[in-house]
Amino acid sequence: MTYMHTIAEAGQSIGRFPGTWDAIEPAAVARMRLQNRFRTGLDIARHTAAILRRDMAAYDADPANYTQSLGCWHGFIGQQKLISIKKHFGTTRGRYLYLSGWMIAALRSEFGPLPDQSMHEKTSVPALIAELYTFLKQADARELGMMFREADAAQAAGDEIRAAKIGHAIDNYETHVVPIIADIDAGFGNAEATYLLAKKMIEAGACALQIENQVSDEKQCGHQDGKVTVPHEDFLAKIRACRYAFMELGIDDGIIVARTDSLGAGLTKQIAFTREPGDLGDQYNGFLDCEAVEGAGRPGDVLINRDGVLMRPKRLPSNLYQFRPGTGEDRCVLDCITALQNGADLLWIETEKPHIAQIAGMVDRIRAVIPDAKLVYNNSPSFNWTLNFRCQVFDAWTAEGRDLAAYDRARLMSADYDETPLGIEADARIQSFQREASARAGIFHHLITLPTYHTAALSTDNLAREYFGEAGMLGYVKNVQRQEIRQGIACVKHQNMSGSDIGDDHKEYFAGEAALKAGGIHNTMNQFAA
Repeated sequence: MTYMHTIAEAGQSIGRFPGTWDAIEPAAVARMRLQNRFRTGLDIARHTAAILRRDMAAYDADPANYTQSLGCWHGFIGQQKLISIKKHFGTTRGRYLYLSGWMIAALRSEFGPLPDQSMHEKTSVPALIAELYTFLKQADARELGMMFREADAAQAAGDEIRAAKIGHAIDNYETHVVPIIADIDAGFGNAEATYLLAKKMIEAGACALQIENQVSDEKQCGHQDGKVTVPHEDFLAKIRACRYAFMELGIDDGIIVARTDSLGAGLTKQIAFTREPGDLGDQYNGFLDCEAVEGAGRPGDVLINRDGVLMRPKRLPSNLYQFRPGTGEDRCVLDCITALQNGADLLWIETEKPHIAQIAGMVDRIRAVIPDAKLVYNNSPSFNWTLNFRCQVFDAWTAEGRDLAAYDRARLMSADYDETPLGIEADARIQSFQREASARAGIFHHLITLPTYHTAALSTDNLAREYFGEAGMLGYVKNVQRQEIRQGIACVKHQNMSGSDIGDDHKEYFAGEAALKAGGIHNTMNQFAA
């Protein structure tokens, strides 16, 4: 519905109450409706699920259409990302937000900073989803409000052409509300707990849930040691729980991202139930590190029958069982195939390094069974990207027989190598990593889990060094405010960003000439008009 149609509809509603609603302006109602397009989280989930499905189809047609996101731990951070994306690229297409369980644990828990072990309050996950969308909706309201003011100014100046252009822009406005891929960890409990939390996350607006195959109460960060996986049937039950949650709430095209941590997980808490040889339980148990036993074994032994031979799975003092070394990739492939065959839409393989050939090797095996398999990949800050890619180049050049006498492999992180041919080649490979990985390794979506955790620390460190040092106030003015002004950062007008002008508009709607507005001539934000 166009802006003018919305005004007309509002006018019809007001007209049904003559003499009592006369002070209500149809144009103001239309503006408020357009500024609040999404009434509920389910409206958002429905809208963003359609975006994600459209983008998945576009990627299937051409892997150059991969998508990207950055992790968020606060609504303001997510809002500024999308404002920046629209500013620099003119569209939000193909660009999402990621909600990281790691950042919630580290930054949003009432217990204080926690490791990524599912110890934080699970209700903080849907709360952050709702917060992110509150800020994104406010970004819409702010931007549309400025467009309405421009339209009013054009009308007041009698510039009908300018007013018509603004009206067209309002009718074709692109929202800041984009998909959020939301981390539900390992489900925070059993399948029923997963279902209940999934519903809360979807009701808050999530159209994509990322769930991993670790044991919920033993969950570890994907890039730490000590990870423990569950048998496939346990994981598939949680995938089904997420699907039921989506469908119960009417988001039939909701997206489930099935994450496998098997590459770095050498442990399991359970021996899988087996109905018959070759079933999923039998395949899972087949990866266990076992030794043959004589007779009935020792008292307290847990034994399995492997091809008619009694075997003792190696059991640790932690009461966990270990997998055979070197089986990680095989387990990842089986995890991915079975997840896609049982309701998942996208895959996430947690790796220990950003290596295209490693990822592509597993994806090729998955795609031999499921040709349209697609990945979400964690371009993690846990990787030392500089060192990893310099080592990759060093090793490749060594294999080619090139002269590497100028380089010490043990010192490749040194700034001495930044402008060398090796350092430049490594940076070029980092720059093209997402494009190459999407083309060769089936990666539909690239994300960085913890970027703003690191940018906040870096920028704060730089400000503290300058402001509390000899630069004093100049440390803030030169390196923050002056850069905001010159780079056109909207937050330099922080009153406007916080919603002050939106509030002034509402005051005028409600009180007319009697409105006490904050945006008058004495508002110091006017200093930034130039």
